[in-house]
Amino acid sequence: MTTSEEQSEARTRVHVFRDDALGDHDAVGLARAIRRREVGAAEVARDAAARVRAVESRLNAVQTHLDVPAHGSGSGGLLAGVPTFVKDNTDYQGLPTGHGSAAFAPRVARRHAPFARQFLSTGVTVLGKTRLPEFGFSPTTEYEGAEPVRNPWHTGHSAGGSSGGSAALVAAGAVPIAHANDGGGSIRIPAACCGLVGLKPTRGRMVANAQGRQLPIDLVVDGVVSRSVRDSAAFLAAAEKHWRNPKLPPVGLVEGPSERRLRIGFLVDSPNGVRSDADTRAAVTETAERLERLGHTVEPVELSIDPHFTDDFLTYWGLLSFLIGVTGRTLGADFDRRRMDGLSRGLRETYVRAWRTTPTVLRRLKRTREAYAAGFRGLDLILSPVLAHTTPPIGHLSPTVPYATLIERLLNYVAFTPVDNVVGTPSLSVPSASTTSDGLPIGVMFSARPGAERTLLELAFALEADRPFRRLRDV
Repeated sequence: MTTSEEQSEARTRVHVFRDDALGDHDAVGLARAIRRREVGAAEVARDAAARVRAVESRLNAVQTHLDVPAHGSGSGGLLAGVPTFVKDNTDYQGLPTGHGSAAFAPRVARRHAPFARQFLSTGVTVLGKTRLPEFGFSPTTEYEGAEPVRNPWHTGHSAGGSSGGSAALVAAGAVPIAHANDGGGSIRIPAACCGLVGLKPTRGRMVANAQGRQLPIDLVVDGVVSRSVRDSAAFLAAAEKHWRNPKLPPVGLVEGPSERRLRIGFLVDSPNGVRSDADTRAAVTETAERLERLGHTVEPVELSIDPHFTDDFLTYWGLLSFLIGVTGRTLGADFDRRRMDGLSRGLRETYVRAWRTTPTVLRRLKRTREAYAAGFRGLDLILSPVLAHTTPPIGHLSPTVPYATLIERLLNYVAFTPVDNVVGTPSLSVPSASTTSDGLPIGVMFSARPGAERTLLELAFALEADRPFRRLRDV
């Protein structure tokens, strides 16, 4: 490689790991250093804010900065003093909630959302809010009239969505952990794009939001993206101390792999017929081979999902956009659905054409639980791709793309993650050992039965110990 090529390659990668109070710590390591008074929480918040400022002009990941960091529950939290961000679709007292939309002027939240309170209970220090695509509908964080959030591994590529702002900051080393939520893959997709750990918990594992409870199928669950398995495990354990759903088995603090040997099914192509690209297939196959070397039993599996699933999910997706268009004035008095972006408008129009099928669509989607459970018979987990192809360049999934072309691209990309949202099962994205030819991460996904987050985390610990996840500081 020539000098000019090396310089060009270097410019595409962005990170802010440096010798300051954060150092190379993950969230657990940083919280421990704060507890031991090796560094101070105020010093950590200051240096994290400096890292964010240093990287923001390249990544465009932050929606709102807090002038004064907001500290969580103090020394009692497992993550006390760890700097972080809240995604801008969740109310945080004193900050506006914009949902990534230009359709209204956001109001300042008068109180914390229930999840924001749960998040703060872990002890984190909030530095602001991260960007998302409009209403979280897209798997890329791009806009019609604003700069996209860029992937720190390659700034010409998507950081994923809808938690793209959070993932970009964590992967770049600005903060070790950040809030994310997932209604169709929005934790797992940006985790896969940015080389992170992304756990979508079981439906009901986190405190529910009011909007989700009112929907016929509550797709969305909150969580985090992180650079290490132990950070995601620590967050889940800390959140559980604030509130635990008595209908689900407790997870507790998972601290490493289990001795248990699992039966794992794997698939490389989507049950709805979408074929994965070569790099993605290779990543899943390599992971399956590693699992066998670690002593697990891995075998191909077929999931008999209703052939209408993709169309039904698209109709439900459109229903959500339609409802926002109808109720948008609750977000801001000046809400104008005509200012929603091309994807949101197209989804709404899709639903308007199909609204009479709503009862049938809901009935079939709810029945997915039975077919999915049947696929798990005799298995502990299922291994699959997170996405059907590797991380696309900026613009490929932009809301400026004509809707018919865009929706075809989206459905051929997000072909694996939505099933776990409809069924409510936990699902985890972790970086594979494989990368694309230009060094972008490729995520693989493990899905489990309801309540089996501990099994997911234990297996992820084993994979991380076997071959530590690549990080930008090491490239």
